[in-house]
Amino acid sequence: MFCVRFSPMAVVLPKTMRAVVYRGVNDLRVEEVPVPRIGPSEILVRVGACGVCPTDIKKIHFGTQAAPRIYGHETAGTIVRIGARVRGWTVGDRVALHHHVPCLDCHFCRHRAFAQCQTYKKTGITAGFEPAGGGYAEYVRVMDFCLPGVVKIPTKNSLAEGALLEPVNTVLKGIRSLPLLAGDTVWVAGAGPIGLLFIGMLSELGFRVVATDLIGSRCRLARRWGAWKALDGADPNLVDTLRGLTRGRGLDAAVVCVPVDAVVAQAQAALRGGGTTLLFAHTLRGKTAPVDLGSVCVDEKGLVGSYSSDFTLQREVARWVFSRRLDVRRLITHRFPLEETAAAVALAARPTEESLKVLVQSGDAVD
Repeated sequence: MFCVRFSPMAVVLPKTMRAVVYRGVNDLRVEEVPVPRIGPSEILVRVGACGVCPTDIKKIHFGTQAAPRIYGHETAGTIVRIGARVRGWTVGDRVALHHHVPCLDCHFCRHRAFAQCQTYKKTGITAGFEPAGGGYAEYVRVMDFCLPGVVKIPTKNSLAEGALLEPVNTVLKGIRSLPLLAGDTVWVAGAGPIGLLFIGMLSELGFRVVATDLIGSRCRLARRWGAWKALDGADPNLVDTLRGLTRGRGLDAAVVCVPVDAVVAQAQAALRGGGTTLLFAHTLRGKTAPVDLGSVCVDEKGLVGSYSSDFTLQREVARWVFSRRLDVRRLITHRFPLEETAAAVALAARPTEESLKVLVQSGDAVD
């Protein structure tokens, strides 16, 4: 049932829209699909900006989910329809969306393992077909259980900034999983978009950040984002260099932002006793790598993972982004129209020296 509460600002909507439909491995097609119909407890948002995330890239490249789907989950736009039972929102509000929201009541949620909650694992935003985020389309339907994750974008901020709330949230969640004290030394491996967000937040929080990357321009960027040191990730003596920066004691923590097993081994070797390595990019299942279990047990070197976001951090993340304490605008290097989403995904998958965060923009909703 298409049950909506109209306002004087309500707009006339088309029956169909453009969307980029995943039809199989590396097969993205611009198609005409129906504009989603909403229920009485849902909202409809016209998409303005959607970030290209490595998670979606992996789904597109490896076919980990069945077609057809409409991907894109780092989404911001403008509310154009409101269900009759929805309160607190107005047609015309500019909003950032959150496609995963936990129940906050199950065993996993009580342990703050929100990404393991069955409600959280359901995708609550769709542009059609099996819900998959839907940001690579002109309109998305936001289901009732995801409404608590909607964030209003202040007038001074752009939709592009709103689209980056979700990746910033994942970074803050990862940082919160590390047992750090002020002044500790943290290695961030990989100075791509996510790595730079880690560098920016960690340095702003008072930690000494050592960054590495294989691209020289990204090492220079890491310094501008607050890194204390920026090193060549291909240095064959990297572990010794890292330990030397702490006078031989070892790193307090390492954040691995690249899915490279050898880097995990380097991180564990560079840690001090009782330090922690955070895996952030190893999201493909089935991969195995040797681990020195003695270093985990005897040296108490932790090896932890962090996946997706923490819904309870949304307000804090919004303050970071909208106050520009973490100015995510500096991260955006490329913007593609909706029709060129395949090119946007290709660039994000194989970045150049000039590319960092890639956005897909839709129609005149972009600011």
